[in-house]
Amino acid sequence: MMKKKKKLIILSLILLLILSVSAIFVCDALIKKHATGKLYSTVNDVPYRKVGLLLGTGKYTKRPGSFNPYYVNRIKAATELLKAGKIKYLIISGDNGRQEYNEPEMMREDLMKASIDSTRLYLDYAGFRTFDSMVRLKEVFGQDSVTVISQLFHNERALYIASKEGIAAYGFNAKDRPGGEGFYLREKLARVKVFVDYLISTKPKFLGKKIELPE
Repeated sequence: MMKKKKKLIILSLILLLILSVSAIFVCDALIKKHATGKLYSTVNDVPYRKVGLLLGTGKYTKRPGSFNPYYVNRIKAATELLKAGKIKYLIISGDNGRQEYNEPEMMREDLMKASIDSTRLYLDYAGFRTFDSMVRLKEVFGQDSVTVISQLFHNERALYIASKEGIAAYGFNAKDRPGGEGFYLREKLARVKVFVDYLISTKPKFLGKKIELPE
């Protein structure tokens, strides 16, 4: 009896593992396929959009004084698009869940240091997740078209969420970190979470008052 029970548990675990791995590959493939033809890595090739959405990340790594290459490259990419006239306004969406941590403010400061006019910058302090950032783009900022600015792997997921929210989106790929191209386990799991979010009708943590952008 104990042997049969043990065998059943092992078989159940194997089946669960197979289903989990299958879910990762299926979700990844669907998101990649959806982003085909909507991603750009060269400024001159990017179609014009009135609004860009810069997805937030931390400025520093866990090593004291070490800059996060994802952050640095996103700032550079956003600066290039603004200066080239490929976007008119930029919404900076990031985490401000703690008083001492404010991704949107940090990014705005560095964009202004790069000679970007502050009147073209709008801050979304409740972009705790990519899901929240995309939903708030439409529900709070009233935008149904956008150029999303992040690394390629991140943009692919953001574009899928945009399509679910009725947003016509392109992605502009900031450079990846050195040696970063490849299999991101965290990203693969985040892609599965996208489908779970829509399956259980997840809502953003905050919405709030609408913010109107000028023409």
